[in-house]
Order: sequence, then C-alpha cells, then structure tokens
Amino acid sequence: MATYYQLDFEKPITLIEQQIEATEQRLAAGANGEAEALRKEVETLRSKQQGMIEETYANLSPWQTVRVARHPNRPQTRDYVQMICRDFVELHGDRRFGDDPAIVTGFARIGSSPGMKVLVVGHQKGKQTSEKIACHFGCAHPEGYRKALLKMKLAEKFGVPIVTFVDTPGAYPGLGAEQRGQAEAIAVNLLEMSRLRTPIVSVVIGEGGSGGALGIAVADRVAMLQHSWYSVISPEGCAAILWKEANEQTNAQAAKSLKLTAKDNVELGIIEDIIPEPSGGAHRDPRATANNVQGWILGELARLKQVPLDVLVEQRYQRYRKMGQWLESGVGVMGGSGGLGAAGVRTGAATIS
Repeated sequence: MATYYQLDFEKPITLIEQQIEATEQRLAAGANGEAEALRKEVETLRSKQQGMIEETYANLSPWQTVRVARHPNRPQTRDYVQMICRDFVELHGDRRFGDDPAIVTGFARIGSSPGMKVLVVGHQKGKQTSEKIACHFGCAHPEGYRKALLKMKLAEKFGVPIVTFVDTPGAYPGLGAEQRGQAEAIAVNLLEMSRLRTPIVSVVIGEGGSGGALGIAVADRVAMLQHSWYSVISPEGCAAILWKEANEQTNAQAAKSLKLTAKDNVELGIIEDIIPEPSGGAHRDPRATANNVQGWILGELARLKQVPLDVLVEQRYQRYRKMGQWLESGVGVMGGSGGLGAAGVRTGAATIS
C-alpha cells in the first residue's frame, strides 16, 4: 500500500509496510521455489507490524494524539453519514445569509431497518484541496451555526433526536464572520441547545476546538473517539500565547498542559464515554470505527428516549452547571473575622466560555 501521508512517529511502521508490499509483489510475480517462504515472511512481517502499531498507539503523547486526530484519511461527518445512515436528506441554509458547507445537517435513519430517525449535524473539513477550501478546513461561519440551530429546532418540533459530530479546530476567525456575528451565533446555540426538548448526543470524531466545537456540542451525552482531542484552544494557539512561538517543542508542552485527550476529558467530567478506535486509529479502519460510533449512539439514544422531557432538559442543564466546580479548604487568618477556619470550605462553579 503506497503511503502518501506519514506521521513521524509511524516511520518504523511505514518501513515494515513497504517490506510487506515488496514481498507481496515478489509473491505475485511467482518467484520459483520461494512461494512458501515468501508467504511465511509476509505473515511474520504482518505480525510484527501489528505489534508495533499496538505499542505505538498505546503510548501516544497528547501532541501525537492531536496529530492523529488531524490525519487526512480520518473519517469525517459525511463519511459517517455514508457508513451508518440511511435515507439521508441534507438540509441547507440558515434563511438569513446563506449556506455554510463547513457544517452538514440533515435527517436520516441510523441502525438496522427501520432504524432510528435522527437529525445529523456535523463539521466537515473536506478531503480534496478544493473541498477543504470550500469548507474553510472545518472552521464554520456564523451562518453554519445558525443553520445548525434552525434544523435542531425543526427536529425538536417533530420530536426527533439530534446527533452531532464535532470535528473543528475552531470557528472561522475572519473579518466577515465577525461582522456577521460569529460570537453571537455560537452563544445563541449554547443557550438554545441547553433547552431543546429532544434528546441530544454528541461525538468528538477528530478535533474539538474551543467555541467552534461547543457550538454544536451542548448535549445530554458527549463521547470522544479514542484518538481525538477536545479543548478550549488548540495547542498551537496556546503555545503562541504562552511562549510567543508555536513550534514542535512548545506545541507538545501546550498539548500536555491542556489535558485535551479523551482520557483527560473523562477524568475531568467533560465527557461521559470514550469510543474505542481500531488498532492504529480510525484512518486505518473507518468501517470498524463507524460501527463503534453507531453502537454508542443507538445505545445512548435508547436510554435518553425513556427520560421525561422536563427531566431531560433539567439534567442537561445540571450537566453543564456542575462543570468547573471546585472545593477549597484552608486555615483562616489568625484573629481575623473573615477567615474560614481550619475546616473552612468554599464551593463554586466556573462558567463556560
């Protein structure tokens, strides 16, 4: 298999893939008297390759995880729609300015016949250069977020659950987007999604950057694919602010400090579940990844549909209200009336921005 994109930490794996390809070519050419030996060599190389993949991906650093999440062959929203959805009907436009290809919306069925009716909303980065440019590399404009909310309210009207796929480095930061109300569009989405009277589940399938991700990720249940990331800012953005320079070293430091991996987000209570990826990442086996995503979506929606809507909305509110809660205890100031004392405890909740 020819390799056109290579992660630096995968170089040893790529070398073995090249050896396997060369050996298979010799086998296909019908090397006299060597067929059995070549078959055994291919089996040995494949076993070695699988072992190296499992070891490499079991020990990814946060920055390497970011690199995997950005792999150009990683499945995107339209890929998941194709693999797990039936009867997909795409809906366009925000009825105010225009259509944003960086966000895909549409009704579909997920699961075996007849399937569960859902509204799908997701970021789309694009695969070919022309599509990437048209999709702004997955950075949505305000009309994208307004389109998403308009379709979500339509889903609420008909009692259809909502499934969102998050995959963006952040909302589009250009002048035109700001002039058309980028921050306001995202803020309105956060408010309105928090009180939609229909089940909502969200999956971070690649990158989950800042408010651009949150704009479609206010949900009852949120999961991340194993090798995705979710954070208030990208590692490069963080590095540029803290160290005034974004390079390999500062990016790696920032990624570690941001606690952006799926494991970190579960421990921090930001998400509920981690959806496993096939060995070597979603880009190596998109179909198996899609099956895992589908299983999680159907399971969570089946449970959420049993919850009364009033309870569902209140639980969603409390889910986000408790994020950032903290406890602080310490000895009060000697002789001061404002100290908390040795057993003093303060509680509070951070706001989401």
